[in-house]
Amino acid sequence: MSHFILLVLFTTIFTSPAIATTYNVVGLGAKPNGQTDSSKVFLSAWTSACSSSGPASIYVPAGRFFLNRVKFQGPCKSSAITFRIDGTLVAPGYGVMGSSEAWISFDRVVGLSVLGGTLDGQGTALWACKLAGRGCPMGAASIMFTGSKDLLISGLASVNSELGHININGCDGVKIQGVKISAASNSPNTDGIHVQMSNDVTIIGTRISTGDDCVSIGPGMRNLWIENISCGPGHGISIGSLGKSSQEPGVQNVTVKTAVFTGTQNGLRIKTWGRPSDGYVKGWSSSTP
Repeated sequence: MSHFILLVLFTTIFTSPAIATTYNVVGLGAKPNGQTDSSKVFLSAWTSACSSSGPASIYVPAGRFFLNRVKFQGPCKSSAITFRIDGTLVAPGYGVMGSSEAWISFDRVVGLSVLGGTLDGQGTALWACKLAGRGCPMGAASIMFTGSKDLLISGLASVNSELGHININGCDGVKIQGVKISAASNSPNTDGIHVQMSNDVTIIGTRISTGDDCVSIGPGMRNLWIENISCGPGHGISIGSLGKSSQEPGVQNVTVKTAVFTGTQNGLRIKTWGRPSDGYVKGWSSSTP
C-alpha cells in the first residue's frame, strides 16, 4: 500500500498597528514660558494631525503654554488623534475671553483621546469681579466637546475655570476617567462636568471640588454612567435645571454608583423650572455609600 503524506504550509501574516505621526508643539515653535501666545502653533499641529491618513499624536511637553481661545475643528481625515499633554495650558483671562462659549473647544471629531496635562483657566479675577457685582462678562468654559464621537478624556486636571470646567454637548460615546477638577468653593458657576444632548457617556474615577455642581446633566442626555466619583465642595450631582423651554428633550437612563459627597450642598437631585414643559426624567438610579 502506498502512503501519501500531505504537507500543508500555513503562512501567518503579522500586522502591526500603524505608528502615529507625532507633532511636538515645542518643535513647531511653541514656547513653554506661560506668556508667549502658542495658539497658532497648536492650531497648525492640529491641522496636520487632522489631515493625517492614519493615527496622529499632538504632544505637549512639560512647561506652561499660553493659549488664547482656540477651536480644533473637524471633521478630520484621521479617526485616531491623541492629544498627549505633559505640561499646563494657560488661559488668557476674562478680559480676553469675555462671554465666549469655551476657551478650548473640539468640534465634530471622531476617535479623539485627550491624555494627561493641566488646564489653568485663570478664573480667580473673574470670580472676584462677579462676587463684587461689577457687571462682569459671563466667562468661558475651560474645554468643550461638541458634535463628536468616541472620545476619551483621561488623566486631565482642570483648575480655576472661569465658568464650567468640562462641557460635553451633542456627543456620542464619551469616556471620562481619572480626571481631577478644582476651584474655590465660592467660585460662581464653575460646574465640574456638564453633559447634555449626548448619548453613552461614562464618568469614572474622578475627583471634583468646585463652587457649583460636580456633575450637571442637561436636556437630551441619555445613558450616563457615573461611578467612583468624589464630590465636594460643591452643589452635588444635579439633573437640570430642566424645563426652561416648553419643548425640551428629556433625560433618560442615569446611573450613579459609589459616589462620596463631602461638604456639598446636596447629594443627588433633580432641578426644574416652575413652568410647563414636556421635558422629563426617567431611568434614574443610584447606589452610594
